[in-house]
Amino acid sequence: MFDFIDSYPYLLPVIIFVGRIFDVTLGTLRIIFVSKGEKLKAPIIGFFEVFIWVVIISQILSRANDMVAYLSYAGGYAAGNYVGILIEKRIAFGIILCRVYTNKAGIKLVRLLSLKGFGATLLRGTGSVEEVDIIETVIDRKQLKLVSDIIMSFDKDAFYVIEDVRTRSKGIFPKSSNLLRRWRQGK
Repeated sequence: MFDFIDSYPYLLPVIIFVGRIFDVTLGTLRIIFVSKGEKLKAPIIGFFEVFIWVVIISQILSRANDMVAYLSYAGGYAAGNYVGILIEKRIAFGIILCRVYTNKAGIKLVRLLSLKGFGATLLRGTGSVEEVDIIETVIDRKQLKLVSDIIMSFDKDAFYVIEDVRTRSKGIFPKSSNLLRRWRQGK
């Protein structure tokens, strides 16, 4: 498969490095999809991840006999983790619960979120110093920046936490822009 490497041995560390970046990046994404219960995406990504890994390992075992190849393998692994994290942040896959604690009138934040199409629930709580309003909203991770901006414009001193949510059912959620909806009649 890689017979040309016999003629150009200096390419082996580059192939190993790039292959490990792809392999580990796919592994990072596969773990994310497994944790979110994506039964179709995780195995498909896993197939390509292992295929790339086997190809790279076979090249290392058959040709690599120097420290540069081994360092390329380790460097590709490290770079793959970094690239995987960047891609994961970019696709922002999943659902999150945003819980906001504020000393201001929480009903106003609920209304602000409602104007943007987000459902929100207001609870009253007792903090360590005084009473607080607790506002909870379940959103897609892609919408975190928008919701964070709404929260900060409402109360720059608000404290909020984010938690992963595996599934959601019913409730008020903004309509997502789906590319396929443009061509479906009556929707």
